[in-house]
Amino acid sequence: MQSSEQLRADLRAIDRRSYPAYKSLAGRWSFGTYSLNIEHVQGDPFAAPSQLSVTVEAHAAGFPAVCWRSPENRTALEDYLLRRFGRQADRFSRQARGSGKSGVLSVTRPGQEVLQRTDCQICAGAVTVRFEVGFPANGRTINARELEKILFDFIPVCVEQGLLYTNAPKEEVMQTAALAEDQQFIRRELARLDLAAFVADGSILPRASGASDRPMKDAVPFRSPDSMAVTLQLPHRGPLRGMGVKRGVTLIAGGGYHGKSTLLKALERGVYEHIAGDGREYVLTDRTAVKIRAEDGRKVTGTDVSLFINHLPSGRDTTRFSTLDASGSTSQAANIAEALEAGSRLLLMDEDTSATNFMVRDELMQAVIAREQEPITPFLERALDLWRKAGVSLILVVGSCGAYFHTAGQVVQMDAYHARDITARAKAALEGRPAPALSAPGFHLPAGARVIDLSSSSQTRKNYRGDGYVQERLKIKRLGKTAFSVGDRELDLRYVEQLVDPGQTQALAYMVRYARENLAGRPVSGVAAALQKVLEEKGLGGVCGGGSVPAGLALPRVQEIFACFNRY
Repeated sequence: MQSSEQLRADLRAIDRRSYPAYKSLAGRWSFGTYSLNIEHVQGDPFAAPSQLSVTVEAHAAGFPAVCWRSPENRTALEDYLLRRFGRQADRFSRQARGSGKSGVLSVTRPGQEVLQRTDCQICAGAVTVRFEVGFPANGRTINARELEKILFDFIPVCVEQGLLYTNAPKEEVMQTAALAEDQQFIRRELARLDLAAFVADGSILPRASGASDRPMKDAVPFRSPDSMAVTLQLPHRGPLRGMGVKRGVTLIAGGGYHGKSTLLKALERGVYEHIAGDGREYVLTDRTAVKIRAEDGRKVTGTDVSLFINHLPSGRDTTRFSTLDASGSTSQAANIAEALEAGSRLLLMDEDTSATNFMVRDELMQAVIAREQEPITPFLERALDLWRKAGVSLILVVGSCGAYFHTAGQVVQMDAYHARDITARAKAALEGRPAPALSAPGFHLPAGARVIDLSSSSQTRKNYRGDGYVQERLKIKRLGKTAFSVGDRELDLRYVEQLVDPGQTQALAYMVRYARENLAGRPVSGVAAALQKVLEEKGLGGVCGGGSVPAGLALPRVQEIFACFNRY
């Protein structure tokens, strides 16, 4: 590692030279309390900014071990420090001048969820943060004095104010650790109390707008119905009352615009932890929960949908069903089968985003069209069996279909964003009313080891590099928040609703490339298991294939890994 003064001298030596001379600065440089690593230098001032990282050793960072002693505490502290470093970087971005992206100083901007990321990582107390810098130029001529300001004036302040415990608000740091431990305590209590989810009193569930995930101002705070209330003794916060959603079949009912889907959305996001002030810090859901919806037009490959679809007029085998353009009902059946394969113990569904003919067939329709003439077994006839025979719970939003009241163990009505337990009233309303068919023959869990085809025309592309042909790695490109391409294949994950961060999409792109290079010929479950092992042993950098770890990756759940490859 060379000294910072050598970096200053090298920088001044290339001033006013052509832009590619910046590449001579790549390497690791010592700045006393931290090291600066110039990992990748952009080739042009108009190209994507250069990739840099800083590492502050444990003794200099100084954070107490309690803040990073568990994986959950460590992730929470990493998230906190990334946000602090980012606020400092915002102060200085574009303060150095030049053409193109000159002077850009930026880090990933996390959302409301706390996710494991490559942008900030703590190992044995040492803190590493990865970020981007637009190396300044006048036209395409190096402006070394402007870069000197960034490297020697701006970044040191970002490090000192953002990454050192001595300059951090101590109470805020300890509150971050305490919140992480309280959230993990609630997760353990979910299992102990046989709950599918917990929604704390005082939670703010509505969001500011469709374009903002921040809490809505002046929203009605959530309060649990007394009959469903559970009080947990958190290790730091103390007693916390909230609604305990029992495992089984739960309905969320009520009129339009009264908060049904808002509650379900909070439960859907409850598979992740949230930052303090989000309003959903204490809304925790079974981590394996999967939001299920109709997904017209999705690709389905070799999926066993026979639990719901059989006896097609064409005689096609529905135990290994494939289509390039699934209907709403077929896509919803496939989404459930694949969620079960991914280990989900809780399905979340909303009547509004479900296929009507998949959810229910009313009495008149059954009288006119005989069962043997209808290939679709409605979900109504499988919901109770999924719970009673397979232990898979359901939380379903209903607004117009009363048939599901016959299946419900508990019914929550949302009334102007106030939750009410109307289970007894719903059961009383069913008295004297004949129940529809609530079970169908042939219940079984989806089966089959589907081997995924990871090949493509660009899989074996080779380029000539002077002394011979070498294998060229497939290019990765993120296409918005929920889509990406790897080589010649694009993948759209817009309806995988529990992908909450562009970094998760980017990480999935790296996983697809890793699988194409290393895991060909395995079933989907084998690919997912192998990727999980790499992530556990090496972290997100393990799927990137050597070299420097890229910034901008966030960890998806195994359920989203399955969803990605199922749509590949």
